[in-house]
Amino acid sequence: MNIPPEVAQRRGRIQFLALAALFFGPVGVAFWMYYGGHLIPSHRVNHGELIQPTVTLPAVPTLLTADGSPVGETFLRRQWTLVYFTGDHCDDTCRHDLADLKKVRLAMDHERDRVHRVVLGHAPCCTSAEVGPADPDLTAAYVDSEAGRRLLAAFPPTGQNLVGSGVIYVVDPLGNLVMRFPPDAERKGLIKDLDKLLRLSHIG
Repeated sequence: MNIPPEVAQRRGRIQFLALAALFFGPVGVAFWMYYGGHLIPSHRVNHGELIQPTVTLPAVPTLLTADGSPVGETFLRRQWTLVYFTGDHCDDTCRHDLADLKKVRLAMDHERDRVHRVVLGHAPCCTSAEVGPADPDLTAAYVDSEAGRRLLAAFPPTGQNLVGSGVIYVVDPLGNLVMRFPPDAERKGLIKDLDKLLRLSHIG
């Protein structure tokens, strides 16, 4: 059966348009959804508060533990650090929170060695009797010194107001404040944010 030239031409045009829609249609839909605002999430991707602009903590020497040993100026470097603030002593709430942070670290599974915990408080805070048995992934130091006050001043908005509040900060291996979590923050959210940071980062 012979097909008239005009019919064959019309069929060819239809087939071309169908193929074009097949390949370029999804792209057009994606552009429409993105620029039309349909792909913008209605909720935050992260659970903690991002620190913006970036704050780099000073490398402070001679901070001491409760037994008088120096912690060294790199204790907030080289690893991802969960910094917890307490007051004059580590009470039941403090011990509970530190145990939670230990679980957060263990939840990182094979990446847990990249994570360290630090508790900061006023002297005479955080003796081994208060925070529990010796724990290699926990550094407890007090900030009742000139160097300690200089460190606290770097935490926004004012470090002195944060001590004793149970606020948790995430510090990257270069000493930059990355995120902040309030005392009542869900640990599942902290786990998700920290896991994402570890997966995206090749440092520490």
